[in-house]
Amino acid sequence: MTAAVEPTLTKALLADTTTVRLRPRYEGSNICTWIGFKHVNYLVEEAVLIHFAHCGMPARLLYEEYGLGLDVVGLDSRILHAFHMDDEAEAEVVPDTSPDDDTLGFKVTLRVDRDGSTLKAVTSKVRVSLRTDTYLGLPTEIPGELARFTVGRLGAHQGAAEAARTAADAAPAADAAAVAGGGEAAVLAALTEGRNAHAWKWNISYPSCHFTERLQMDGYLRLMEEAKDRFVRDRGISIKTLLDERQWIPVVPHSAIDIVDEALMEEDLYTVYTVEEIYKNFTYTSRMDCYVVRDGRLALTATGRIVHGYALIENRRDWHLVPFDRRVLDALGGKPDGS
Repeated sequence: MTAAVEPTLTKALLADTTTVRLRPRYEGSNICTWIGFKHVNYLVEEAVLIHFAHCGMPARLLYEEYGLGLDVVGLDSRILHAFHMDDEAEAEVVPDTSPDDDTLGFKVTLRVDRDGSTLKAVTSKVRVSLRTDTYLGLPTEIPGELARFTVGRLGAHQGAAEAARTAADAAPAADAAAVAGGGEAAVLAALTEGRNAHAWKWNISYPSCHFTERLQMDGYLRLMEEAKDRFVRDRGISIKTLLDERQWIPVVPHSAIDIVDEALMEEDLYTVYTVEEIYKNFTYTSRMDCYVVRDGRLALTATGRIVHGYALIENRRDWHLVPFDRRVLDALGGKPDGS
């Protein structure tokens, strides 16, 4: 059921540019005063939410009045310059939705002042779906101009199908009998067999969810960060190990995540982190795939990629990229002891 909505509201949402100043959260400064990729992406998400609010459609109104949950279902960010604690970012949100798109698209640019100059620090592409609330079962009227962006379940948009196909091409053919058996060890073994990968099971907790029932994009960002941490620890080159021995820190120039299905609160989520490519001994690309087991089969809920490198801490303010040595190359390439 749809209802009319003021054309000026949707016109602004799809056409107007929003510019806002934001500061990264203190929580995101884990090494010296640099801000990690997860919190950089939080700034991108916050800028998009503010754009909705400035255009008369804040997330709260969409949910309370129309029963629509604002879900970021696609996030692709490139970090060109590092953010520091207490930096103030200028965030520009430009609508990027084609007439035939079934998601709301935005291009987000974060700029930061450095030594009297303004630098383009981050560029990001964001896709948003409006998910109808079925948990409370209340009747709603959806604004007519938002109907094409509305889904009954996350993962129904065009981009999700392409992302799922790409993930399926790269994923192992997990043994159906092992998965149907339901044992954690068997499922993890099936997901990592023949791959340079690390996997674990996590029961989805409510702090990573929103709209009462489902895992949100922020939750997947946390998983992507944890996946890197778990992988390098398993390979003998944990974050703390390289910090203590060399003052090396991981840096992220690029990350991307697509939600292709829903993962629900208190479901068991299997996360697989696979190193796919090492480029010129300076960066490596990993993919993250997240699954739940339903009806004896693995169901992909999200997939993404992240690029990592290492930087040497020079002092409390500066760092520079360094090439991988043999120990790190062996660890990333599949030798668990990293020797």
